[in-house]
Amino acid sequence: MIVKVLFFASCRDIAGCREKDWEIPEGATVGDLKGRLVAVYGGLARLRDSLAVAVNTEYADDSKVLSDGDEVALIPPVSGG
Repeated sequence: MIVKVLFFASCRDIAGCREKDWEIPEGATVGDLKGRLVAVYGGLARLRDSLAVAVNTEYADDSKVLSDGDEVALIPPVSGG
């Protein structure tokens, strides 16, 4: 199945793109997807535990099971003042 991954802020810099269609197996979770993305984009490893993830505009944790056509946004922590 295919999900669309949206990369925001530093995630976009690491991946080198704003979005990418990603093939994952049936029953894959957000955590599974994050693991695959870290394997391809090693720079995401330092952000993995602090990333906010939204599936179809709703925040989700690593246990969320993904479905074909889902839109998964990777949102790194923000800082500033």
